[in-house]
Amino acid sequence: MTIELASNVGPARLQIAYERLGDPRHPPVLLIMGVGAQLIGWPDGLCAALVRRGLHLIRFDNRDAGESTHLATAPVPDLPAVIAGDHTSVAYRLTDMAADAVGLLDALGLESAHVVGASMGGYIAQTIAIEHPRRIRSLTSMMATTGSLSVGQPHPEALAALAGPPPTTRAEVVETTLRVFGVIGSPGYPLDVEGIADRTGRAFDRAFDPLGMARQAVASVASGDRTERLRTVAVPTLVIHGADDRLCDVSGGRATAAAIPGARLVVIDGVGHDLPAPLWDALATDIAAHVERAEARRG
Repeated sequence: MTIELASNVGPARLQIAYERLGDPRHPPVLLIMGVGAQLIGWPDGLCAALVRRGLHLIRFDNRDAGESTHLATAPVPDLPAVIAGDHTSVAYRLTDMAADAVGLLDALGLESAHVVGASMGGYIAQTIAIEHPRRIRSLTSMMATTGSLSVGQPHPEALAALAGPPPTTRAEVVETTLRVFGVIGSPGYPLDVEGIADRTGRAFDRAFDPLGMARQAVASVASGDRTERLRTVAVPTLVIHGADDRLCDVSGGRATAAAIPGARLVVIDGVGHDLPAPLWDALATDIAAHVERAEARRG
C-alpha cells in the first residue's frame, strides 16, 4: 500500500509505501530501517514474533528506498564533500525523514506510536523523539549512534568490505551483500545465507537505487550530532546494540543510552550489525516488554 505525503524538500508530494501487520487494536509500533534498506529489511520472522506478542506493526520504505518516492532529480550526493562541511549535494536531512514517518502516522489516523529504528532508522527514531515528542510513546534505538564523530564509527574491516566496484546486476548485489554481511554480521551466530539472499533479491526486484542510498547516507552525516538534543528526550527508551558491531561500534549505542535520561541499554555479545534469526524471539520479547511498560505508564 502507498500513501501520499506533503514534503518540505524535494518533490512537493511523496509516495510512501507501507505495510500493516497484526491487530490494529493492539499498540502501534512503527518500524524504521536503515540506509538503503527497505521495509522487508525487517525479517518476516521477527515481525511475526512481535505480532504474536500483541503488537500492531507498521513497516515502511523511507524516501529513496523501495517503492517509496526516489528523488532522482536531486543533486548527485558527494559524501567526502559533506564530511568536509560542503552540504550543497544534500537533498534532505534526518529531520525530513522523521517528518515523513510522522506524516505516515497522520495518514493512518494514529496520534502516536511506539517507534523502533535500526541503524539509520535509529537516527530517524531518535529525531522523532527530539522533534515530535507527542507523537512517540516509546523509543527503541537499535545498532545506532548519536551522530557524534567520536563514537559509533565503522571499523576498518567494515570500510574495506564496503569498498570496491559497485554491483549492478541482481546476482552481483546478492553476492556483494552476502560478502559484506560476512564481515559486519554477527560473529556469534551462523550467517543466514538463505535469508539474506532472499531479502536482498526481493529488495532488488522492488527497487535498485545506489544513488538513493547515497542520498540517505549524506542526509545522516549532514544532520550532525544529536547528543545534546537527546538529553531532552523524555519517552521510555530502550537501546539495543551488538557488542561486535563493526559497522556502528557499540560505543555509539552506549553514548545514545548515556545521553537519554533513564534509557535502558542492552548489549548483546556476539552480535554485529544485523538481526540474527536465533535472537528474533528474545528481541521481540524485549521490545514487547518495553512497549508494555510504556503503555502502563501512559495509563
